[in-house]
Amino acid sequence: MIVAFSVSPAAGDQTGGVSEAVAEAIRVVRASGLPNETNAMFTNLEGEWDEVMAVVKQAVEAVAAVSPRVSLVLKADIRPGYTGQLTAKVERIEHALGDQ
Repeated sequence: MIVAFSVSPAAGDQTGGVSEAVAEAIRVVRASGLPNETNAMFTNLEGEWDEVMAVVKQAVEAVAAVSPRVSLVLKADIRPGYTGQLTAKVERIEHALGDQ
């Protein structure tokens, strides 16, 4: 499965920024060893249901350690029997775009 998620504190620092808290969540994701990528809006994570959800929970807990309220947005692509889709899905789109 692939999960796209965004976790952040409900309130930012004195400038409204949330990057320090979000960085803590990203550290958890990267330490997990699961395939992942982070962009401006989401972190994508690939693995089996239980391992992916455990990482998401740990990322939320990392943000909760610095904020009394946490926001989580999560979207999942659940496709049993498929791995390596974090990059393969993008490659298929790029291939289709090249056919035009």
